[in-house]
Amino acid sequence: MARIEFDRARREALARLLAPLDGQRLIDLLSETLGPAWYNQGLRDAQAAMQAKVDDIAEAIAGLEQPEPR
Repeated sequence: MARIEFDRARREALARLLAPLDGQRLIDLLSETLGPAWYNQGLRDAQAAMQAKVDDIAEAIAGLEQPEPR
């Protein structure tokens, strides 16, 4: 499983949201703030992985083409 990476600005913005909190509030905050960011990054990662597979398939299909007579 790949580690989810955020650019510096996004990491700093997310870190500012975390302050000394009680446990339940921390869980709620993580669910509301980091959850969507992780989810969205997961979607982007899945889309990139799917696109790489589609590119591989397109390349394989192109390799099957036969030369046409002139």
